[in-house]
Amino acid sequence: MSLTRQMSAFVLVGLFAVVAHYGALVTLVELFGWSPVKATLVGYLFGGVTSYLLNRRHTFISDRAHSEAVWRFALVAGVGFLMTWALMLLFVNKLGAPYLPAQLVTTGLVQFWSFLGNKLWTFSPG
Repeated sequence: MSLTRQMSAFVLVGLFAVVAHYGALVTLVELFGWSPVKATLVGYLFGGVTSYLLNRRHTFISDRAHSEAVWRFALVAGVGFLMTWALMLLFVNKLGAPYLPAQLVTTGLVQFWSFLGNKLWTFSPG
């Protein structure tokens, strides 16, 4: 698969993951009164599951066994999780930015990391 098609598929899968992530984030903040930092981390988990399932099948078309790919994906996602926490803490709590624009910037940075980590390591040919 060409890099252009792979990146396009990654972006499309990312949109589905973002819907899951932001849906949980907004629901938890607006309906349940959670703090944006806690809520975005729960949303990140929802988005992560969506991302793994769709990227494995449609973006990276990997035949790596789930038993190996899942822990690799979890490690890449774990770094992204920590990046999300740190960036949202910085933007919202330290700089006073509104949570949704802060999340948009955070998502872009974490997505770049995720694409590289998953392409080069998680789903690379074993």
